[in-house]
Amino acid sequence: MAEIEIGIYKSGRRAYGFDDIAIVPSRRTRDPEDVDISWEIDAFRFDLPLMAAAMDGVVSPRTAVEIGRLGGLAVLNLEGLWTRYADPEPLFEEIAELDDDKATARMQEMYLEPVKPELVTERIREIKSSGVVSCASVTPQKTEALAPAILAGELDMLVIQGTVVSAEHVSKSSEPLNLKRFIREFEIPVIVGGCASYQAALHLMRTGAVGVLVGVGPGNACTTRGVLGLGVPQATAIADVAGARMRHLDETGVYVQVIADGGMSRGGDIAKAIACGADAVMLGSPLSSAEEAPCRGFHWGMATF
Repeated sequence: MAEIEIGIYKSGRRAYGFDDIAIVPSRRTRDPEDVDISWEIDAFRFDLPLMAAAMDGVVSPRTAVEIGRLGGLAVLNLEGLWTRYADPEPLFEEIAELDDDKATARMQEMYLEPVKPELVTERIREIKSSGVVSCASVTPQKTEALAPAILAGELDMLVIQGTVVSAEHVSKSSEPLNLKRFIREFEIPVIVGGCASYQAALHLMRTGAVGVLVGVGPGNACTTRGVLGLGVPQATAIADVAGARMRHLDETGVYVQVIADGGMSRGGDIAKAIACGADAVMLGSPLSSAEEAPCRGFHWGMATF
């Protein structure tokens, strides 16, 4: 793609969001009943190519079970309120009633309570006992510390997720998670993200991850673009990562799932994400308004607190 001059010192290239593109109908149409939208990742098959995002206001153990029964895959935040409190339901009720000017300070207080490993194990078992596939999310910083509790709960699939995740994190203050070593040695299939570029995705795929989350800042609850200035319009990000997937497939024979994470508020956005190369989508904000959602429409990103 041709570069565009931003100024004498910098150049870039044009990128596209979902509102910038549309799907062109082909010369042949197909009956919807003949279309298979099922999705497979590792040893698991789902009727819907849908993941529910690891947001406390979206996924509880109960909603994870319900989404699983409907054919999707819900991701529980293992660093959220469900693993900090034995009974967080009153907290969700309180959050739903808070005034906007008081909500942030009060929620910061709630998240000061440490994550309890025994609750991590308990929540995973709660989901698994229903018979659906259990999936949960941790940040790279807490992955190794929570790994024993995750294994004790016999989780089916782990998501290692952060605002931006790379295969080569550098830090002078702490020992970063070695993604490649961890994924190769861990007993559970791992999805990693988010990323938004060809090279970053290719390096993540080479760690042995079964799936890569695409999206840096496109979601309604995400403030990354406003706070840090980071991000790539989602249609271009998905297409770039899909290109990395095909290169990785050519090099290794291994097909890594591309999961579009965020920026989809309408059905047409989901269709565009799939057309751009995504195998599945991860939704957060659109699901927060469901009657079964924990916080009556209120939602916030997993990295907010």
